[in-house]
Amino acid sequence: MIYNKHSVDRRVGRWLQPLLWMGCGFLLFLVLFIDPLQLHSADTWLQARVGFRSEETNAKTGDEAETGFWTCGMHPHVLAEEPGECPICRMDLVQVSGPSASSSAGEREILFYRNPMDPKITSPVPSKDEMGMDYVPIYVDEADRALGAGTTVTIDPAVVQNMNVQSIPVERRDLTHEIRTVGYLEYDQERMVTVTTKYSGWIEKVYVNHVGEPVRKGQPLFEIYSPDLIQTEQELLSAIEYAGKFEGAAKDARRRAMALVDAARTRLSYWDIAPEQIARLEETGEIFRTLKVVASSSGLVMKRMPGLEGMAVKPGMETYHIADLSSLWLSVEIFEDQVAWIHERSPATVAFTYFPGKTFRGMVRFIEPAFSEKTRTLKVKIEIPNPDGQFRAGMFATVVFEPVAAREAITVPSLAVLRSGQRNVVVVDLGRGRFEPRPVTLGHEGDGYVEVIEGIDEGERVVTSAQFLIDSEASLQEAIQKMIAQRRGE
Repeated sequence: MIYNKHSVDRRVGRWLQPLLWMGCGFLLFLVLFIDPLQLHSADTWLQARVGFRSEETNAKTGDEAETGFWTCGMHPHVLAEEPGECPICRMDLVQVSGPSASSSAGEREILFYRNPMDPKITSPVPSKDEMGMDYVPIYVDEADRALGAGTTVTIDPAVVQNMNVQSIPVERRDLTHEIRTVGYLEYDQERMVTVTTKYSGWIEKVYVNHVGEPVRKGQPLFEIYSPDLIQTEQELLSAIEYAGKFEGAAKDARRRAMALVDAARTRLSYWDIAPEQIARLEETGEIFRTLKVVASSSGLVMKRMPGLEGMAVKPGMETYHIADLSSLWLSVEIFEDQVAWIHERSPATVAFTYFPGKTFRGMVRFIEPAFSEKTRTLKVKIEIPNPDGQFRAGMFATVVFEPVAAREAITVPSLAVLRSGQRNVVVVDLGRGRFEPRPVTLGHEGDGYVEVIEGIDEGERVVTSAQFLIDSEASLQEAIQKMIAQRRGE
C-alpha cells in the first residue's frame, strides 16, 4: 500500500474540524446563557477581598501606626527604641502605638472659630472680624495646640467612668490658716491688786489669814494703829468745829474755814481711807484708835505677808496680793512662722480636758515683744471670761486659731494637687474626655483647700480622683513626642 501524505491530512482534517466547531459553540453557549450576576458577584468578591487587604494595610499604617518605641505595661516611664525586657520587672516590652498622621478632613469636628488677628477672641459660629477676614476654624484635635496648652490626654467616656474620674469646679473662697497650740491658765495681770499702806503704823488685828481665800470689794483685811492717822483725824474734827463758828460770818471767812475741812478730808482719802469711814468719823465726832484697811477689789488672796498681826509696817510694804477671777489669762506659745497670723483681739477656740465636749471662746489681749532664745517661740496671752468661777489658774488647755489667710482666693482641694517637690500640678478637665496636666503656683493652705496664685482660672474643673493615672499617661505621651522629635531632628 502506497502511503499518501495528502490523503492522510485530508482524513484527519475531516475529523478535527467538527470537533473545533463544537468547542467554539460550547464557549458561545457559556457566554450567552450563564447568569451575568454570578460573574458580577465573583468580581465583587474579588474586589472586596482586595479592598479588605488594603484596609488592613491602611489600619496598620494609619490609626494604629507604630511609633517605633517600646514600653513596659507595668512601668510606663520605661521607654526603649528596640524590643527587649523591662529593667525593673523583666517583662517583655510592648510596642507603643500612636495616632494616625492621616485623617479625613471631612470627618474632623470643628470646636470653635478663632479671630485670625487676636487669638483670644473666639466665636461658636463662622464669623468675620472688623477687616472682613474670616475666622479660622479650630478643630477638636487642634484645640489644645491652638490654645497654647500642654500635653493632653483623651480617654474614652467608658474608661473615664471605670476609672472613677471625678472633677469639681474651681471656686473663690475665704481661706483660713489653722494654728493649733497648747497653754495654761494664769491670773489676769490687769486684774491683780496689791494692798499697801501709805503711812507707817502697827497692825493690831488681821481678818484674812489664808492664801487662796476669797474676798469681796470693801471687806476688811486688817486693823492698823497709826499716830499719823490719829493726828489727821483730829485735824478734820477741829476743822469741822472751827468752820461751824463761821456760819453767820462773812462769805470769805466761811470759805476759808471750809477749805481747812476739805484739806483734812483730802489727806485722809489720799491715804486710801474709805469714804464710809470718813463719813462715820464726821458723824460721831469720835477719833478711832485703829482704822480698818479694806480690799480694793474682789478676788482671791494670792499672796499674804506672814506674821502680819503685831507687825510694824512702813509705807509701800506689800501686805496682800488679790487677783480678780472674773477673767483669766491663757498663756500659749506660738512659733516664728505663725506670728504673722496672730494679732491683738484675734479670736481663739479653747478646749479643756476638765470639760470634755465643750469649747470656749477667747481673745488675744497681749503679745510679748521678744522670742524665747531656747524654744524660738513667742508667748501670747488670751483673755478667757470666767463669770461663774469654773476656771482655775494652772488648768491646761488646747487652743486653736483660725485666722483668714486669704480672702476671695481661687482655691482647689488639696488632694487635687500632685506634688513632686519641684513643681505642683493639677489635672484640668477640658470636657469630652480630654484632660490636661497643668503646673500651678500655690499660696496659702487650710481647711482642706489650697490657694492657686497662677495656673488656673475660676470656673475651670480640676480632677480630684485618678489624677495620678492621667498625669502618668500625659508624661508618657510627652516623653514619646520628645523622642520622636529628637529622632526626626526637630
